[in-house]
Amino acid sequence: MSSINYRDIILRFVLTEKSIRLAEKENKITVIVRREANKKLIREAIEKLYNVKVEKVNTLITPTGEKKAYVKLKPEFNAFDLLSKLGLI
Repeated sequence: MSSINYRDIILRFVLTEKSIRLAEKENKITVIVRREANKKLIREAIEKLYNVKVEKVNTLITPTGEKKAYVKLKPEFNAFDLLSKLGLI
């Protein structure tokens, strides 16, 4: 298999009141990912692209058919700071 392009896995960040609250309170970022991406691949993509360590990944399929991932960062990394650095908030 050819090398994986991690940029293709993460489609976009979700920036809603709930996702920002999760970033502040639970140290989680919320992203829309490719349907084919599994938790291991999502973890690798987030860690490689944004230079953070991931503690846990939860996924679900939204009613619109998109795959949403809640990515909890390890305590030494701050989800809100990451979103700020990326210029999203």
